Formats: sequence, C-alpha cells, structure tokens
Amino acid sequence: MVWLTRFLATVGFLGEHLPAPGTTVGSLTGLGFFLLFSDAGLRLAVGVGLTLLAPLVCGREAMRRGEVDPSPVVLDEVVGQWWALQIMAWAGVPLKTPWLFVGFGLFRFFDVLKPPPVRQAELLPGGLGIVADDLVAGLLAGLLGALVFRVWG
Repeated sequence: MVWLTRFLATVGFLGEHLPAPGTTVGSLTGLGFFLLFSDAGLRLAVGVGLTLLAPLVCGREAMRRGEVDPSPVVLDEVVGQWWALQIMAWAGVPLKTPWLFVGFGLFRFFDVLKPPPVRQAELLPGGLGIVADDLVAGLLAGLLGALVFRVWG
C-alpha cells in the first residue's frame, strides 16, 4: 500500500525526479490528463474521483515523509489544474492552445502566490489542506479564465 500511495501522490514517482515538480509534473500532467477525456460526463467523473482520492493519498504520503506538504507530492496540483480547465470548459471557453495557456498560467499564478482565500485553504489539517489550496486556486483560475474569455475571447 505504501508503494501505491507514493506512486499516486507523486504521479508515477515523477514528482521525485523533476525540477519544480508542482509545475513540471503536477500542472502539466493535470492539463494533459484533462485533455485525454473528450466526454464531458466522464471528464467530470474522473475530476470528482481525483478530488475525493487526493486528500487521502496526499495526506498519507505527507505523513510517511514527515512533512506538511512535500514538494514531490503533486497529485494536488493535478486536481487544481483539472478544475481550472473544467470550469473554463463549462463556461464555453474552447479547449484550444491559447486558452489552455491562460488556464495553466492562471492556475500557477494562484497556486504560487496563494492570495486569500487560497492561503487560508492551505491551513486546513492534513491531506485536506494539501489539496484544498490547489482546489481553491483552480476554482479561482477557472473563474478568472472564463471571465477573460468573455471579455477578450
């Protein structure tokens, strides 16, 4: 079970081996994995499943490592990036290159800078806090991305 938890939390151990794992592994994997699913219902089901699984997996791996939010644990970034794109898709933003960059960039902006309420979400205990800040960052990124599309798209 330890192996599986570590494998999932670090997205196939990639979070342990690449620089800036939140961006290079977590967010890029979230973007790529999101695009694999063209069916909206399946995409939503996978997103909800990942969101429910991530706090447990990330929390267990953080406890095993003895850290609050270890940088190799990147499943939380996958979840946050996923929801940024999901919200943009629901708002009618085309899943094309320029808008994918907008969704990616906005998620990284909110995830790295952690403006309120992202920082407050991070204060939740255990795996919930590990994932909640990325989930809130993703929600804010998706809403702002949709707004940008409505204004300039």
